[in-house]
Amino acid sequence: MKFVFDLDGTICFKGQPVSDVLLKTFEGLVGQGHEVIFASARPIRDLLPVLHERFHHYPMIGGNGSMVATGGNIVSTVGFNHEVLPVLLELLAKYNVSYLIDGDWDYAYTGSEDHPIRLNLDPHNLAKRVALQELESIVKILMLTSDRMAEVEEKLKTLDVVVHVHGQENVLDISPTGIHKWSGLQQLGVKEGEFVAFGNDANDISMFQHALHSVMIGDHPLLAPYSSEQLLLDGNIEHAISARLKELGCLYKVI
Repeated sequence: MKFVFDLDGTICFKGQPVSDVLLKTFEGLVGQGHEVIFASARPIRDLLPVLHERFHHYPMIGGNGSMVATGGNIVSTVGFNHEVLPVLLELLAKYNVSYLIDGDWDYAYTGSEDHPIRLNLDPHNLAKRVALQELESIVKILMLTSDRMAEVEEKLKTLDVVVHVHGQENVLDISPTGIHKWSGLQQLGVKEGEFVAFGNDANDISMFQHALHSVMIGDHPLLAPYSSEQLLLDGNIEHAISARLKELGCLYKVI
């Protein structure tokens, strides 16, 4: 069985690396013959600092599906097409939007240095911060602040893009059309009903819809209808996840 994990708010918390408790549990699953995949809104670059290096060769989906890596190498990226990208860039200028924009590896950033997104941005200096025009391809846009964010959100609804709203920070997370975590899983050869998914947010809906079994961490009203079960988010959450994984690993044991 394949086990797919979102990161932030699911298996790592408050910007800290994934705990050794969970890492050892993942290795236990692999030892049973299961496969572990990480699927995050973060670009691949920013998955690496929160995962011990012994996991860096595991299959990974970054940018909500716009990046796919396996064996330690990025094997696929999907950028915005030439029709929609100029419109998005025009919105940035017109509405005075501060942003984090990811290319295949490097990034452009105009937000404040104390923004929560900045605190988790390339902490190991694996990439370069460059001017927007230096990015050859753009695979993901985070609109951080704007004088008229509500108007920006309405404009985005008219475009052929995928938009997620991060409610706590009121950030608009924009991916190319047709790109989501399920599309990333398909690029890795994962088939419908052949994986278990763990997630906590609306951007996990696409993989929950196609999973054999799905586990919601905490409580998200949009994700809940697609969840097979829920684990409450409290101080014991990592041990609760570990215990449930051991049960599921046995339930879906490899024959």
